[in-house]
Amino acid sequence: MKKTTGRVTLPSQQHFLQETKELMERWGADALRDSDGTKLDDEIKQLNAKIYTTYFVARNHNDFAKQHLEEMQQLYLMSPYYTATETTLEIPFLKGYFEEQITPDYIHDPKRWWEVIDRTTGEVVSPDYWQVDKATNCVTMKQVEQWHEYTVSFLAYMKWDPTQMYNHITNDWGDTPHDIPFDVRQPYSNQYVKAYLQQWLKENPDTDVVRFTTFFYHFTLIFNDLGKEKFVDWFGYGASVSVAALEAFEKEKGYRLRPEDIVDKGYYNTTFRIPSQAYLDYIDFIQQFVAKEVKELVDIVHEHDKEAMMFLGDNWIGTEPYGSYFPSVGMDAVVGSVGDGTTLRIIADIPGVQYTEGRFLPYFFPDTFYEGNDPVIEANENWLTARRALMRKPLDRIGYGGYLSLAYKFPKFVDYVEKVTDEFREIYDNIHGIQPYTGLKVAVLNAWGKLRTWQTHIVAHGKWYKKAYSYHGVLEALSGSAVDVSFISFDDVIAKGVPEDIDVIINAGDAGTAFSGGEKWKNPQLISILRKWIYEGGGFVGIGEPTAYHHEGRYFQLANVFGVDKELGFSLSTNKYFTEVTDNHFITEDMVAFDFGESMEYIYALNEATEIIEYSNDGVHLASSGFGKGRGVYIAGLPYSHENTRLLLRAMYYAAHKEGEMRKWFASNVHCEVHAYPERKKYAIINNSTEKQVTDVYDGNGNKRRMELEASEIIWEDFT
Repeated sequence: MKKTTGRVTLPSQQHFLQETKELMERWGADALRDSDGTKLDDEIKQLNAKIYTTYFVARNHNDFAKQHLEEMQQLYLMSPYYTATETTLEIPFLKGYFEEQITPDYIHDPKRWWEVIDRTTGEVVSPDYWQVDKATNCVTMKQVEQWHEYTVSFLAYMKWDPTQMYNHITNDWGDTPHDIPFDVRQPYSNQYVKAYLQQWLKENPDTDVVRFTTFFYHFTLIFNDLGKEKFVDWFGYGASVSVAALEAFEKEKGYRLRPEDIVDKGYYNTTFRIPSQAYLDYIDFIQQFVAKEVKELVDIVHEHDKEAMMFLGDNWIGTEPYGSYFPSVGMDAVVGSVGDGTTLRIIADIPGVQYTEGRFLPYFFPDTFYEGNDPVIEANENWLTARRALMRKPLDRIGYGGYLSLAYKFPKFVDYVEKVTDEFREIYDNIHGIQPYTGLKVAVLNAWGKLRTWQTHIVAHGKWYKKAYSYHGVLEALSGSAVDVSFISFDDVIAKGVPEDIDVIINAGDAGTAFSGGEKWKNPQLISILRKWIYEGGGFVGIGEPTAYHHEGRYFQLANVFGVDKELGFSLSTNKYFTEVTDNHFITEDMVAFDFGESMEYIYALNEATEIIEYSNDGVHLASSGFGKGRGVYIAGLPYSHENTRLLLRAMYYAAHKEGEMRKWFASNVHCEVHAYPERKKYAIINNSTEKQVTDVYDGNGNKRRMELEASEIIWEDFT
């Protein structure tokens, strides 16, 4: 591979000049950055590279924050559940929380802003029946109902920024001061952040790119009394709350939010919850405010002839790039951490910015770069999963983060990254700005729609969760497949119907979640629109508990489309005779063994017309059914693997009645894929595995030839 340069950002640090120059040359880096906890020497800043400087808007300003502690960031929290065994009850509401991170808000009247709830009945307890003891941080209640459970929803101040806290603990920063976050909605803070940015820009003439990390409101990250993560939601708006915000919301929207609208029974409106109208209104309200304030900061940066870059993480709440207001802020670039193909697509698909950039793993931190560990293993896994997505939509730049001095101690890692950066530039040069061939148009249907593009089933960014991986695999498979993917909501379908160009709809998730839909499936208009669309030729793929809501004798509300339903224990008296498996089905032609992840139990076929494709342990796990001119496919779960990626691809083509079109720009070996770029008359055969593979490769006319690829190899070819 020819050595190339550019499109790579290198982290550096003090007293590391010569090593930085060496790695810049080897990795072809054309930009240098600092990281949380590092600084760049003046000599390093004079190297022939763009200089990115980390900038914190509402943290890392303790001199100011200590003068205005009343403007610290606030959030609503909920106490544990307490059972009343007598007619009085004392609730120590801070139990289980890390008191180095939060402190109760006693500045604002608890009787007005807090809420005590009888969780057995759901009723709010009148403030006349409880008192707050500020000395002990307890709520004392009287005239309670014995054997009922109670909680306290209370306002607190956040006195330690969660990301700095995590880095502080992970990297053992010792006596380093705790960053105090403050709220730019408050008058002194709002004035300060703009004045400070003006001054900072004058004092940092060597900075080319201001890397905002991020802006105002941190995703919800609360620690327990042991200093470990207690609650984390990468999309959570809990830490955007303040009395000022609540009052402004009431004035703008015409009604008052309750604490319960934020704490949500202790679920805190995680992205898995079907959002209430009040919560959607609050999201919209915060996004409008954040967009307006961010634009002012971006304009200041532009006045100083510098670029504004947003880090997709940390304090990113309100700046969701697929929201309605993000295009108005004028951001030059977005950078984010790339954990897999899905997270790469979150970044790469962002509209309205000049360029996108991904931070690849691992971060150069001591939890990975320590004696006896091989960071190449994680780096290789990260690159291969992300590379599939790059072939569909490339980032404009890549880079790394952390302490460069740690990475430098691992020569094999340095060698590996040199190969990765060259391969990235080769991919970019071949396909940037080119629309790849797509055989199908697919819509992912859930309660969030476009706002959470590529962001379903994520709890904490890039982490594995037992209840989520069987669904996250769907997006991971789609992220690098030769299909065009969009995200639509139930409300979109009700208001506008199914977009005309969609071939297949996917609904995947556990019953009751925002991703399956829960009570949304009680809406007869939604069901009628989808049934009509499928009957007239559309394809519908359901995974896990799709369309699930127990209503009028059905659990899957589109059971007649899938040909299956789930036994809830109510129809055990009705015999289920249909268990015969269909032989040699199109969907499973490439399958050797099935992996449905956490899977589903008690799925049964409705009638003899259902094509049962996999049946085991007295249950159906894979099936299809005709419905008019359309088809439905049911899959019990889809963790990510090369085999399951192929299974999903075949299921989509089958559902769309386009089986005959699948073998165009196609590889027979499930570990390989073909990506074609008709506009450029190029195509790439890619080996996604770490072993040599042999595959039949089909061109755009369905002609095939046998090819051999080395481990992880890409072969580029021209066509006419």
